[in-house]
Amino acid sequence: MMQDINLKDIVDLGRYPLTDQDFQAECKATLDRDGVLVLPGFLEKAAVAQVRDEALAHMDQAYFCAQKHNVYLSPPDPAFAEEHPRNRQVISSKGCITDDIVPAGSPLGCLYDSPDLRGFLCAVLGEAGLHAYADPLSSINVHYAKTGQELGWHFDNSSFATTLMIQEPAAGGTFEYVTDLRDADKGDLNFDGVAEVLDGRRPVKQLAMGPGALVLFRGRNALHRVAPVEGARTRILVVLAYNTKPGIVLSESARMTFYGRLG
Repeated sequence: MMQDINLKDIVDLGRYPLTDQDFQAECKATLDRDGVLVLPGFLEKAAVAQVRDEALAHMDQAYFCAQKHNVYLSPPDPAFAEEHPRNRQVISSKGCITDDIVPAGSPLGCLYDSPDLRGFLCAVLGEAGLHAYADPLSSINVHYAKTGQELGWHFDNSSFATTLMIQEPAAGGTFEYVTDLRDADKGDLNFDGVAEVLDGRRPVKQLAMGPGALVLFRGRNALHRVAPVEGARTRILVVLAYNTKPGIVLSESARMTFYGRLG
């Protein structure tokens, strides 16, 4: 265990000076241009090892489920056929432990609460402030994908996602995406483009991460998935979930869907 941890014990601040305005501007330019920012080796190796060991130790408390959904994460529309891109079903299967299960001494809590990290994220994302969820489950989640499990193609409802790769599988489990496939603000659904991706007729990009990588991703207009995991090693990913407004609680239906409980 890491004793008396602070941010310098967790993040490679020599490589990634979070409070440096030039570095922030460089990262923002990359995210604005590409819709994704990957900082390999963001976490120090000792922090990665501790988080991995904690995640494996608590995996028996994870809520595992498999769900079918369409790429828009919305109820089916009876105006379209079942096999239409609007309604076509994909599957997502994974496990998750919630904020209240993450150990109190974990590097994840220190990192999540760090003013320097939040300031960096605000600068890169162009947000005035970032806040934790008001419910006890949703701020820090650890996701597990075992052999054969996957995250089906979808668009995010939120404007950004902040994740940490902790353990990659032996094979498979690749993050795949297509940027700018729709304009959600204009109500654009781009059925033709979605069909091309679902049918394997459109080239997709793959994201290389590596253990300890920090990834910022704008998935509201980018179709993306995690391909099925192969081999015995579990894929472990941490989601750091922030809100642009304070006091936000994930809905009861969402908590039951994602976590299998309300608190």
